[in-house]
Amino acid sequence: MKRFTILLASVALLGTACGSSNSTSPQNNPPNPNGLGPKALILGTAGDYVILAKSGVSTTGVTAVVGDIGLSPAAASFVTGFALSSPPTTFTTSAQVTGKVWAANYAVPTPANLTAAVLDMQAAYTDAAGRTSPGYTELGAGNIQGMTLVPGLYKWGTGVSIPSAVTLSGGANDVWIFQIAQNLTVGNAAIVTLSGGAQAKNVFWQVAGQATLGTTSEFKGVILSKTLIAFNTGAAITGRALAQTAVTLNATAVNQP
Repeated sequence: MKRFTILLASVALLGTACGSSNSTSPQNNPPNPNGLGPKALILGTAGDYVILAKSGVSTTGVTAVVGDIGLSPAAASFVTGFALSSPPTTFTTSAQVTGKVWAANYAVPTPANLTAAVLDMQAAYTDAAGRTSPGYTELGAGNIQGMTLVPGLYKWGTGVSIPSAVTLSGGANDVWIFQIAQNLTVGNAAIVTLSGGAQAKNVFWQVAGQATLGTTSEFKGVILSKTLIAFNTGAAITGRALAQTAVTLNATAVNQP
């Protein structure tokens, strides 16, 4: 399959980030001070969790989560399939989680900490959605199959699909922000590859709809979803799943970036 490569000179990227001096439109695309692409999103305390949701976190099958799970304002009864230890204190544990599980009805200061984390998650989503002057708009009409994408701000007024493969090529400090107005759909066995030293912690997928990761897919980056993040059987992510509704897992491997 032919691979399409998006090439971007650093001078052009700087011009996009800074905007035209003749433009009267408000600009909100600060440049990355440490590398190429836009300035990274600030996750705040939401970055303390590999999975953070508001209404529920569920799993079926043998899931393996490396990192902490947080749920608020829903209670721990909406964390299902993990066989949580009891009695809980400020947190609880699970054999499927290398980390801790926190819920809004646990002992103080957990409720306040989770409220702050959810607010930080929502602020990061708003920041991502509000960035202007993207370097690329409507790339591939939403189908980015086989492309190699350099650091930058990308915007779609549609959904985005990755049927089987996409590559993000850049350095360790470079940043990608993807603004997706509808759903993000990752195909079965699809792979998001990072090359050139690119790091999952610097890749942000802002999804206004639902994010669905297909069976045995391998995904990279931080998903900030307005609604549901759904992992189909055997899907894996190196990154974070931060959902303003629920996260569903099915024999999923989740590793913090």
